[in-house]
Amino acid sequence: MPRRTDVQDLVQQFVDRLSSLIEQDTVTRAREAVLSAFGGRAPAGLQLRGAGKLASSVVGRKRRKGPIQLCPVPGCSNRAAPVFGMVCSKHKDLPKSEIKKYREQRRAQKQKEKTKKAA
Repeated sequence: MPRRTDVQDLVQQFVDRLSSLIEQDTVTRAREAVLSAFGGRAPAGLQLRGAGKLASSVVGRKRRKGPIQLCPVPGCSNRAAPVFGMVCSKHKDLPKSEIKKYREQRRAQKQKEKTKKAA
């Protein structure tokens, strides 16, 4: 059986240390990712380089929904839905030209109200 040289021993030690460091770093990063995904924070001892970047990019402000849109048909106070083309379920079968006309009327009415308030 051939005998190992000093160089081979040094290379093997280097590979073992490098593998150990990579494994530790991977486990720490995975732990940080899981903790930040669940909104938790890692203990102070586990903070490593780059971990703050990951936590700050995942945890942020929640998206705020837009205002509720109502059906544009006059006298209807039901919610509009994207599934029905931004009209309510009652008026989903109306022709698009009528819906467009109702929207234009509503815009004109809002414009009149703005001009009254400004004057």
